[in-house]
Amino acid sequence: MFWTRLLSGIILLVIAIASMAVGGPLLVGILLVISLVAYRELTKALQVNVQEKGFNVLEIIGFVGVLCYYLSVYFGDGDTVRLMCLVGVFMAEMFAYVILFPKYDSKQVVPAVFAFLYAPVMLSFVYLTRELSYGIYMVWLILISSWGCDTCAYAVGMLIGKKKIFPVLSPKKSLEGCIGGALGAALIGGIYAYLVVDKAIATQNVVWIIAFICGAGAIMSMVGDLAASAIKRNVGIKDYGKLIPGHGGIMDRFDSMIVTAPMIYFLTTLMIQL
Repeated sequence: MFWTRLLSGIILLVIAIASMAVGGPLLVGILLVISLVAYRELTKALQVNVQEKGFNVLEIIGFVGVLCYYLSVYFGDGDTVRLMCLVGVFMAEMFAYVILFPKYDSKQVVPAVFAFLYAPVMLSFVYLTRELSYGIYMVWLILISSWGCDTCAYAVGMLIGKKKIFPVLSPKKSLEGCIGGALGAALIGGIYAYLVVDKAIATQNVVWIIAFICGAGAIMSMVGDLAASAIKRNVGIKDYGKLIPGHGGIMDRFDSMIVTAPMIYFLTTLMIQL
């Protein structure tokens, strides 16, 4: 299991690095596929479809919405088209709810909309960050804040972790590990900024800013990890899927990145002169 998990993790890292480095249609295409799978994993976990075989109307609207949203992200000019798509998906789900009533109830409709916002929309900020000025440098902060934090938190937790901070939700997580993850991500971010970004953005000293952004992103990544775990515990499942050997589903591997990406995007646009 260890070697399977390690190998699949390396493959995922290579794909992530390659797509983020190239950007453009490759990155948005990979994010689209990941988002479609993640949406299906969430709707299945949240029991959006509990009565029918295959996909129901609520899920089909969601899949079409994910596709339209990513087309708006790639081809749209500004935020208006994306906002229209977001509202359009919500209105379409409400329309189906009303027209087909009482076939679907609120316990199906609400999770269908939630699943669309949770994974597909949040993950799109990876691409939006890459498309910023100096985005080729900023997009790596997402990986540092999520997967870098995971690695540092695991190492510190294994070495000195004693105080269990979430004993019911995540028994293995310790306070020391959480602190180590946030500080480790901030340190890695600061080193990366000093060696790479500071030379590219000569008009602003970004070392401490990027260290702060990575630290804040790391905290958010742990919230994302715990939120995804909370959903699994609520619905009584171990993993969201079996797509990634040794890791589970897309939601199991990308749970931290999903919420880190918007944090990095907003902090970067607010704190760095791009």
